[in-house]
Amino acid sequence: MGYERHNGWTNYATWRVNLEIIDGYDWYENEHVDADYIKELVEDAVFGSLIGNGNGLVEDYANAFLSEVNYHEIAENLINESINEKEEAQGK
Repeated sequence: MGYERHNGWTNYATWRVNLEIIDGYDWYENEHVDADYIKELVEDAVFGSLIGNGNGLVEDYANAFLSEVNYHEIAENLINESINEKEEAQGK
């Protein structure tokens, strides 16, 4: 996996996780969004059905892919989107 930017994101892994997992998540206004929380959500989505099913190789490949994700960038993007939505709702 490289470190080339992809569609405006740090890399392919960050773009893909944001697109396929985070973008479809229903956020609640009272949720605390930070990189650790995003990482936990992503790992639950990816490994929820794998753990304990004898899929060690699949888990290893998934971990390698997820280790490339810039969770701080995703969290920052979500926070900025939330701020923008609030400002638009207030008519700014």
